[in-house]
Amino acid sequence: MATAFDDIRPPSADVIADCVHCGFCLPTCPTYSLWDEEMDSPRGRIVLMKAGLEEGSDLSRTLVTHIDNCLGCMACVTACPSGVRYDQLIEDTRSQIERNFDRSPWERLVRRGIFATFPHPSRMRALAPMIAAGHALGLARAARRRRGGLLARLPRLRTMLELSPQRSAERPPPAVTPARGERRARVGLLQGCVQRVFFSGVNAATARVLAAEGYEVVAPAGPRCCGALQLHAGDDGPARALARRTIEAFEGCDLVAVNAAGCGSAMKDYAHLLRDDPDWAERASRFSARVRDVTELLAAEPPVAPRRPVPMRVAYHDACHLAHAQAVRSQPRDLLRMIPELELVEPDGWEICCGSAGIWNLVNPEPAAELGRRKARNLLDTGAEAVAAGNPGCALQIASHTERLGRQIRVLHPVELLDMSTRGDRR
Repeated sequence: MATAFDDIRPPSADVIADCVHCGFCLPTCPTYSLWDEEMDSPRGRIVLMKAGLEEGSDLSRTLVTHIDNCLGCMACVTACPSGVRYDQLIEDTRSQIERNFDRSPWERLVRRGIFATFPHPSRMRALAPMIAAGHALGLARAARRRRGGLLARLPRLRTMLELSPQRSAERPPPAVTPARGERRARVGLLQGCVQRVFFSGVNAATARVLAAEGYEVVAPAGPRCCGALQLHAGDDGPARALARRTIEAFEGCDLVAVNAAGCGSAMKDYAHLLRDDPDWAERASRFSARVRDVTELLAAEPPVAPRRPVPMRVAYHDACHLAHAQAVRSQPRDLLRMIPELELVEPDGWEICCGSAGIWNLVNPEPAAELGRRKARNLLDTGAEAVAAGNPGCALQIASHTERLGRQIRVLHPVELLDMSTRGDRR
C-alpha cells in the first residue's frame, strides 16, 4: 500500500486514534497561539499524520510545513486528557520527512551546518575563540539591541549572534568524583555537547552537589553527544548511533544523571527510538529506566549536605523537555525552596515554550523571537534578580531576550543555586 510514509517506524495509527480532537491542547500550543491556525495545533498535525498513512497520500509541502512548524515542546502532552503520545508521533513523522522529502538546497545546507557543528564539542571549541572575539567587539550586544540595519534582513545570522554564548571559564568535572560520606549510588553524568563547551560550570556544579549528597559521580569524556538535537529534528540515523554509544558509556552505573532537559527527554526515549533493533531494544529499555534529571534524582532522597543561605529572588522557568516531556515540575521547585533565604517566584505562562526548542530558533528565527520576548517579559515582570532554568537552550534564549528588553538578568541552572547553598558561595 503506497502512502506518504515508508515502512521504517511510521507514526502509529493506534496512537493517532487516541486523539479525540477535544481541543485541550490548543491554549498550550505556542504556534497555535501565534497564528491561530488549526493545522499548526497538535490535533491539526495529528490529522495530517493520519492523512499521511492513507493509501495514495503523498508527502506534500503542506504536511511538511506544518510538521516543521511544531516546536516539539510537548505542552500538549501535559494538557491532553486522553494521554496521546504526541512526542512519539512527532518524532516518527519528522524522521519520515527527513528520509523521504526533498528539501530545498538552502534548507539542507542550514540543517547540515547545524548538525555538523553543535553535536561535536571539538568543533564548537574550535569556534569558541571567534565567538569570544565577537563578544569583545560587541557584535552579540549589537544584535540584541539594534532592530534595524543589515541584521534585520538576515534573521538567522542575527539569531546566531544574539544567542552566541561565551565559553565557560570553569573546568569540567573530573572523570570520577568520590562520594562524601556514605555512598548512596554510583551515578553517571552526561557532559553533553553544548553543555560541555559553554556550560561546563553546570556540569562541575552537578558533580559537586551529587558528591555532597553521597553519590559517586562518573563523568566520562564520551559520548560526545546523546543525539537529542538530531532525534528531535528527525535526523534519526545519527541519533540512533549516538544513543547506542551513550548506553555503552553508562552501563556500569546505577543511575544516569542529566542536567540538560532536551538530553534527558531523549535518553528516556531511547527505548522508543531503538524499539526495532533486536540487539539494542532491551538494553535501551533498561538504560532509559535508569535516567534521571539531576533535580529528579536529588529530590528522591532526603538531603544530607547542609544548606546555607542564598538571599536571592529567583523566577523558575519550566524547560519544556523537563516539565512536559519528562513531567518533572515539582522537584526543582522543592529543592530550591529548601535553600534558606531564597525566594522562589512563578512567572505567568509557565507552560508556553520560550522559543528555543533545540534547533527551532535557528530555522524559525522570527516566530522564535516573538516567543522569546513573551517569555522574557513574563520573567521580568516577577521582579526576580535571577532565573533558574534547567536547559542550556532556554538559558541562552532567556538571556538574549531579557537583554533585548533592556535588562540583563542572571540565568542559572537550579543545581548551580544548590551548589552555592552547599558551598556557601554566591559566585
